[in-house]
Amino acid sequence: MAVKMICSDLDGTLLQYGRSEISGEIFEEIGELARHGILFCPASGRQYTSLRKLFAPVADRCVFLCENGAVVYRDGKVIAKTPMPRQLAEDIAWDMWNNSDGRGEVMLSGENTSYLMERGLGMHHRIHEIGNNHTVITDPAQIPEDIVKVSVYLPDGVEGFVDRFVPKWAGANAAVAGPYWIDTTLANKGVGVRSLCDVLGFDPADVMAFGDNYNDVAMLDLVGHPYIMQTAAEALRNRYAHHTPRPEDTIRAFLNSL
Repeated sequence: MAVKMICSDLDGTLLQYGRSEISGEIFEEIGELARHGILFCPASGRQYTSLRKLFAPVADRCVFLCENGAVVYRDGKVIAKTPMPRQLAEDIAWDMWNNSDGRGEVMLSGENTSYLMERGLGMHHRIHEIGNNHTVITDPAQIPEDIVKVSVYLPDGVEGFVDRFVPKWAGANAAVAGPYWIDTTLANKGVGVRSLCDVLGFDPADVMAFGDNYNDVAMLDLVGHPYIMQTAAEALRNRYAHHTPRPEDTIRAFLNSL
């Protein structure tokens, strides 16, 4: 199996729901991958600051796909970014704010800052907990930089709002991004992985990737070696031949085969 890079989603994949820290096991594996000349790429809806903190022991051996592929970092520098048209981003933000029945809060993402429109439902605490750079706003017009992603946080769960927001904003790649989030962005994880491959000179066929949710589909469809979590929705499990209970197990088996 020819593999030059391994990409993994975090929440629900490397970071099982309810956990807040990455296991030391994956750090050891990332070190071994590096010794074989294989890059590791956390691929997440989180921002760069949060991801780098999570992977601090091995951060210098990683490239980072952030904000669902809208911002890609290598050696601490942005190597690709996909901004949303400003009016589109603001329209989505106000729609999510006004039409979530008072049960949703909105986060707009810049290159490395989260801008929070909050109602006291817990989003602020969650974003602080995961270590994002963040600031509170009352209007998207206050954001002084490109907007790359707009998300709604629904602490009671996304179920009642998927049909309300996902079809309407399908042109902005609206997708469920876990139990409590719906994301929109003009990028996706497939765009982010392709950008990395273009810069690094890799063929996507030589990339292994792990995911568990619908916002991972573009990445999994692009790469040559896709793995879906056994805990994923049935439709996703049926879409991919290779399933895994833990990326660490599959990576260990791959390393043992080298």
